[in-house]
Amino acid sequence: MVHFNGNFKKFHMPFISTLGLYFDLGTAYTRLAVKDKGVVLKEPTYLGYNSRIKEYIFFGSEAKVIEGKSPDFIKIVRPVVNGILSDFDAETAFIKKCMEKSVAPYISTLFFLKPTYRALVSIPLIATEIEQKAVEECLIKAGCASVTLIEKPLATASGCGFNVLSHDPHFIIDLGAGLIELSIVSGGGIVSHKTLKNGGEHMNKIVANYMHLKHGIILGERSSEQLKIDLLQFSGEDKMVAVRGKSLETGLPKSVKVKTGDIKEALLSTFNQIVDSTKELIELSPPEIADEIFRNGITLTGHMAGILGLDEYLAKEIQIDVHITEQYTDATIYGLIQLDKNPQDFAKLYGI
Repeated sequence: MVHFNGNFKKFHMPFISTLGLYFDLGTAYTRLAVKDKGVVLKEPTYLGYNSRIKEYIFFGSEAKVIEGKSPDFIKIVRPVVNGILSDFDAETAFIKKCMEKSVAPYISTLFFLKPTYRALVSIPLIATEIEQKAVEECLIKAGCASVTLIEKPLATASGCGFNVLSHDPHFIIDLGAGLIELSIVSGGGIVSHKTLKNGGEHMNKIVANYMHLKHGIILGERSSEQLKIDLLQFSGEDKMVAVRGKSLETGLPKSVKVKTGDIKEALLSTFNQIVDSTKELIELSPPEIADEIFRNGITLTGHMAGILGLDEYLAKEIQIDVHITEQYTDATIYGLIQLDKNPQDFAKLYGI
């Protein structure tokens, strides 16, 4: 008897094409890119679950806007926590919706032979084997035929314009919403790394706690985030904004004025922790790598890299030049695209 399935897999059919998809499954934002099309979607990683009909009815920006304002039967779900997949079903539903919204239009003109999806997805270094497998299964369930997991620091370094296969070491600090990842990349791998779970969303909680203790008001997560965005800076003139929350004394709305100095005071210990971790990583590196880092400097990526004066503050504290990459908010997704442009280099990294 002929084993048809085995022969079928080996048989090459040029008329069935594959479409490369790239996923950056971030804590705050999910980014999706299509090969030869670029980044086609950037959505907040939020869903709204209706417990009455047991379905997800809000996705992305729509779900984020109603956070804290929805009725009891609509629960806002965050499927990615600290860069790690925490709700498999919610993330599967979210990715399906993202693909329906951004990928389907490109294949809608093909009536008969739809291409199969080949996915490249970045994954944090702290993810366990089980967590990596969960991401892989999630994308397969969402409709991808094959999934390749890429170490996030490699993708980010590539998105910063560095040749990750060269033996010229590069120090990358990725200031994300869930994680702050410090990595030294050289020779197609991670020489050393350190991960801090005090990213942008953790800072929002610190701001809310500070306002609670100092001003006696309770702020929601979105208000705390906006306060951090409006005021946090390390250079330039101090700003002042009025923020309204719920008074601890009366339970009624209360407005207070907050200055840049207040937010810096609240978050300074967090940024000092980043400085200390950077120094520690350099100290633990071999002398040759430390010398190269001193000459090349440190590169900042992630949404918080755009904080005014942060590069100068870190450079002063660490005594090494600090640069902000051009596409600092989207370095990882562009890095995935860049890695896939060079199949030979990609094969050297992953043996594919």
